[in-house]
Amino acid sequence: MAGPIAYCMFAAVARILQEGEALVRNASVAATELIREAILDGRLEPGRRLKEEELARELGISRTPVREALLMLQAEGLVVSTPNRGAMVRVHDAEDLDDLYQLRALLEGHATRRAATRISEQEIEALRESCERFDALSPKESLRELVRENLFFHNTILEVAGSARLAAMVRKVIELPLVYKSYVWYSPDQKGISTHYHRQIVNALAMRDAERAELIMKEHVFEARDLLVSQVRANPHPLTVEERA
Repeated sequence: MAGPIAYCMFAAVARILQEGEALVRNASVAATELIREAILDGRLEPGRRLKEEELARELGISRTPVREALLMLQAEGLVVSTPNRGAMVRVHDAEDLDDLYQLRALLEGHATRRAATRISEQEIEALRESCERFDALSPKESLRELVRENLFFHNTILEVAGSARLAAMVRKVIELPLVYKSYVWYSPDQKGISTHYHRQIVNALAMRDAERAELIMKEHVFEARDLLVSQVRANPHPLTVEERA
């Protein structure tokens, strides 16, 4: 059986295609977007098998666009394929995550340094408003909104940095804490620390202090790394939905 795989989202594919939204140009793009979102918000958790036939049936499309979608997600690093098990949501161990966050700190720190020399007053104000929205949200009551707001903050800085290649590299690593539901582990104190880092980053950008902005962003990334890695080390082999059934 397919299990509780986000039926409310997958059932929307036909409607999305009929409405012809700009994002969805064809069935494979629709499948890629919806499967990616289900992975990122944790409904298709690390280690979960992704069976073409089941996904095609739930999406209401043929297996060919589903196969194309899984290949695209494999290229993005969210899905892996093995000869015996087929496609599955990628699993990272604690050491792998630690290594990836080291890379993220370097890349996103550099992006923040670049942003400090390019940012406009309007963009600074947008980041300040993001800080206020982020501060008002609760992980328990508004988890998806909190995730979206955090992505908006970090993606805005990447856009201001003005390097498409750098942004593409950083975004792959930013997605990882979403896959592992790291925001679920946020305590009020931990969320407060993130809010503090966001505001300090904005203050450094507003002063066009590139060195300080880079340093604070790196500290922020390492704080997030410590939370995620400690949780993964405490539970290195979480059971998938299939294994719990």
